[in-house]
Amino acid sequence: MTMQKTPLLMHRLMDRGALLQPDVEILTATADGARSQTMLETRNRAHQLAHALNDAGVQIGDRVATFMWNGARHLEAYHAVACMGAVVHTLNIRLSPVDLEYIINHAQDKVVIVDADILPLFEKLAGKIPSIQKIIVAAEPGFENWSTSLPNTVDYEAFIAGQPTRYQWPEIDENSAMGLCYTSGTTGKPKGVMYTHRANYLHTISIAMTDVMGLSATDSLLGIVPMFHANAWGLPWVATMLGMRQVYPHRFMVPDHLARMLMDYDITISAGVPTIWQGVKGLMEANPGKYQFKALTRLTCGGSAPPPSLIEWYWDALNVEMVQGWGMTETSPLATISRRTGKRKHLAMSDAERAHNQAKAGLPIPGLEIEIFDDKWNVLPHDGQSFGELLIRGPWICSEYFNNPQPDKFHDGWLITGDVAKIDPDGYVIITDRSKDLIKSGGEWISSVDLENHIVGLAGVAQACVVAHPHPKWDERPVALVIKKPGVELTREQVISFCESKFAKWQLPDDVLFVDAIPLTATGKMDKKVVRAKLDADGYKLPDQR
Repeated sequence: MTMQKTPLLMHRLMDRGALLQPDVEILTATADGARSQTMLETRNRAHQLAHALNDAGVQIGDRVATFMWNGARHLEAYHAVACMGAVVHTLNIRLSPVDLEYIINHAQDKVVIVDADILPLFEKLAGKIPSIQKIIVAAEPGFENWSTSLPNTVDYEAFIAGQPTRYQWPEIDENSAMGLCYTSGTTGKPKGVMYTHRANYLHTISIAMTDVMGLSATDSLLGIVPMFHANAWGLPWVATMLGMRQVYPHRFMVPDHLARMLMDYDITISAGVPTIWQGVKGLMEANPGKYQFKALTRLTCGGSAPPPSLIEWYWDALNVEMVQGWGMTETSPLATISRRTGKRKHLAMSDAERAHNQAKAGLPIPGLEIEIFDDKWNVLPHDGQSFGELLIRGPWICSEYFNNPQPDKFHDGWLITGDVAKIDPDGYVIITDRSKDLIKSGGEWISSVDLENHIVGLAGVAQACVVAHPHPKWDERPVALVIKKPGVELTREQVISFCESKFAKWQLPDDVLFVDAIPLTATGKMDKKVVRAKLDADGYKLPDQR
């Protein structure tokens, strides 16, 4: 062997930006502007956090959870926890207390860092998460005087105060765990995806490539996609590696605030789900000339497919490329990318032809293999017509779930994505349907089966079927069809109120329809395809669309 066997560990990337661009800003939105710190200060604070966590008993492999918005302290946690050999476990702040309790206990988190403004949400877990030994509270301006009934709490600044600004990162196996994110993208309990240093290192370098996100040390990033959602699509890692200017919105997620940040901080690239960009578009159309995005060149859009009209509007109105990415928690998450010009021959294409390509899920990122299979695991042709189960494999693809292997989700070294797709002769992946009856709303998954199982627990309910119905803003919203037991009086409001005991607000059904029967397949299963088709044929509209 003639090459050095240097382990692919994240500390080799995460300290780089501060070394090369120490004065570049990291900004966190506040009520009256933004809190600023330099890349070097952020690096030093991450090292201090690592020392403090080590003193608190956090060892290699331990899970440290975050319950936080996007901000500089969340970035410090990414940096410190992963590089010290522990595992940064990002908790979705939108989940219900029931799901959070299960996830924290399943992961056996040892420490959790919580933003002070959402501390009341975390207090709902009091007495239910015995593995948590310490709660570190991070307070942005206006929340410094936080208080809580939770035990073993400490202020973030007090926790890291006086610690050295240099931590000796351990040299561990590159296949060691460094990140953990739970997905509820299939039925049943949430499942953990454990990211390794090697996988995340390769994903980080790959997504910076010109034909992927085309990221540069000269970029200014507005990080909208949540840092608790699939590694924020990998952007905090790559931005810190390159020394990019990073701007984080924290709790200020309304279109007006986001638009002002895009304008005021010379943002060149941002990332978010389609509903974010639909909101910004609507704001700009309602206020012509108010917002000028002079530096912005591209927006990354994922979570669900953006409408072609949205892609075209950003290009025609702002000369901004909407880069569509497809992936999932299990793929770290980026797997395919769709750019305005993805191949040399696209240079000769018309704007309409390029927009048509952009609406596809995209081309596989180098290093990954993607195929479609029939129900007997035969590979299907890439003819743009044949569709089958979409499978993927590669160095940053999940091979099993954390402490829950679920071999039926994998096949012969491939991850079964749960999507049905076509692949065209140019290699573009085109998602056509989902193999499971999941509901994707605002970029987040909602399990129809979990809702059904809960609703049938309500007295007077004989059967329940939950399906997705299209929504212009959220992509899809859940609708529940309920068969009542004979002689029972039941209202829409009672069903939704019953669901509130377990599910977060955004997971609740938008509507409840009382029916006499639910169509069944030949094997006795609820035929949701028929249910959805009948709703469409009847001209059904969701309550807020009537």
